[in-house]
Amino acid sequence: MSTVEEIKRAADALSPTERAELLAWLLDAEDEWEREMAKDAADGKLDFLVEQARTAVREDTLRDWPNSRT
Repeated sequence: MSTVEEIKRAADALSPTERAELLAWLLDAEDEWEREMAKDAADGKLDFLVEQARTAVREDTLRDWPNSRT
């Protein structure tokens, strides 16, 4: 599968049990991503982002996060 549309079509063909299994897998994958982000933050790997934001605030160049839903 190479596109989201193909994945959506395949998911539509799943039984309710298979769909629940897929959802559980996706949620677990997202939980793992959240754990990795938390570890990276705790290890200081994301400190540069905080500094960039502080600099933008000081220089009055901070912008709103783009809203991808519009």
